[in-house]
Amino acid sequence: MAFRFLASIILLFLILFMPFWLSVILALGAIIYFSFFWEAVFLFFLSDLLYGTKEAKTLNAIFISLIISVLILLMLELLKRKLKFYPKKHKK
Repeated sequence: MAFRFLASIILLFLILFMPFWLSVILALGAIIYFSFFWEAVFLFFLSDLLYGTKEAKTLNAIFISLIISVLILLMLELLKRKLKFYPKKHKK
């Protein structure tokens, strides 16, 4: 749990102060490593609120990284269930 919190804090720092591509790499790694890493979706929403602008090539949508992060999170969670070598969490 502490490792997940630390990853969230580092991702927040990257979104606020580092290049966007660096935060995308860490967010993808965290989404793959952790189960349902919704913190990445929230932090990309924060990124869109701070830095998002309308672009004609995205049909004047502002929340592009939010939409993409939700889609990636859902696709990877479905893919994790299908993979045989991905460790399954046991319910207590």
